[in-house]
Amino acid sequence: MGHLDHAAYGWLTPALSYVMASIGAALGLRCTVRALAATGTSRRNWLLTAASAIGTGIWTMHFVAMLGFHVTGTEIHYNVPLTVLSLFVAVLVVGAGVFAVGYGTAHGRRSLVLGGLTTGLGVASMHYLGMAALRLHGRVSYDPLTVGLSVVIAVVAATAALWAALNIKSPAAVAVASLVMGLAVSSMHYTGMLAVSVHVTPSDRALPGATALQFIFPLAVGLGSYLFITAAFVALSPTADERAASASASGAASGAVAAPAPAAPGRPGEGAVPAH
Repeated sequence: MGHLDHAAYGWLTPALSYVMASIGAALGLRCTVRALAATGTSRRNWLLTAASAIGTGIWTMHFVAMLGFHVTGTEIHYNVPLTVLSLFVAVLVVGAGVFAVGYGTAHGRRSLVLGGLTTGLGVASMHYLGMAALRLHGRVSYDPLTVGLSVVIAVVAATAALWAALNIKSPAAVAVASLVMGLAVSSMHYTGMLAVSVHVTPSDRALPGATALQFIFPLAVGLGSYLFITAAFVALSPTADERAASASASGAASGAVAAPAPAAPGRPGEGAVPAH
């Protein structure tokens, strides 16, 4: 059995992966808050942005953490199509959960449970699909009980995230919720990794796929940049309250300019007709 190292670069990859998960969560929560205050296509667009942010953050967290995953006695490569598919799965299932909450607020708890279950199972699917993309000299196996625990953590974390999106509005509370969500996603990942064991079969045969530095690292950097740019856009975009206040102030200013000035009362000798 090969020795597994989940943090080959020390605390660098666990800390960076936690940061990426928290940023994705914060951005997704802010977008969901904006969506719930909007209507029509604006609500849809905010929900799409929330899904892409949370899904991208979770995917980036997983594969940044995987940069620190080493197995003694074998190289590790990644199947490129499966890895890309895991990214789409993450965004799609998070989108399903976010839209269930964003358009199902009238159903309250039922839409929250459905959205949390869908999103949590999707996050777990993304994790294990990403693990299925591993290519190494040997065989990967899993402990079923630990896998089950990681799925439960994913569902609970997803449900808590969607609850926060519905009930937490202030920026400070969103920041705290995002840190908790980042911790929950990271816990799910490392719990799932504890389920892994690798039986190494030494071989000189070249592994198919791409190395982490050839593929995972550039893609993670690109997606991380997307999160930062989108976060800046959301931060600079006015909220519904700010737009309403601006429109109100603009309307008041227009009314003040349009209103005629009251006429001064006439006086004898200045054009007024004196009374007889």
